Amino acid sequence: MANRQKGFLSAMRVALASAALLLGACSHTVKVDGEFPQPVGPQHPLTVGVYLSEDFREFTHHEDSEDRDEWNISTGRAQENLFQTVLSSMFSETVPLGQYPANLPSDVELVIVPEIRELQFTMPRETRVNIFEVWIKYDMHAYAPNGDSVASWVITAYGKTPTAFLKSREAALAQAINVALRDAGATLYTGFARVPEMQALIDEKRRAISLEQIPSPTDTASATDAPVE
Repeated sequence: MANRQKGFLSAMRVALASAALLLGACSHTVKVDGEFPQPVGPQHPLTVGVYLSEDFREFTHHEDSEDRDEWNISTGRAQENLFQTVLSSMFSETVPLGQYPANLPSDVELVIVPEIRELQFTMPRETRVNIFEVWIKYDMHAYAPNGDSVASWVITAYGKTPTAFLKSREAALAQAINVALRDAGATLYTGFARVPEMQALIDEKRRAISLEQIPSPTDTASATDAPVE
């Protein structure tokens, strides 16, 4: 009888250990394919080149820690769509750059290069609230046509979503990421001109345009001296 009990306990331990291994090996894949509305508003009078690197366009966040399942979260396509949509609405002309700094078009006045610094998320069991929360941080870089750095700044975005009406944790996390990306787009759009170096560049370009529109003394004199028929 004692041997049977020992055998039963050993079998239970093996079963529990196997179950724990299976749970620990659980893997989740999230692919975010967001479509974002184009902001509407006045454009900055600049011709801007936009370079989205391969790492940026194909970014995947991988996480596999002891206290979490394995997560593979692909946001590259969504953030590519976001930055292309927002930046193209911000300037009088945008030029997508397939490479940088080589072969830069001569009319480009500024080059913008975003990089993703980090993506973090929390799950309901970690916060004791039935929501997923996401934080994304981007490093923004602006360069002159000759390659000199003009400005660098950081965009921090936040998104959350309740899980109650979603079918899976993957869907809930994808929705939270989309909310965070929209927040990043809004911050980029409204905050660009608040970066001191960018504000100075915009003001300088507007002054140059205003001076071009002022008639020269020669043109004024010619118009005054013209015979009246």
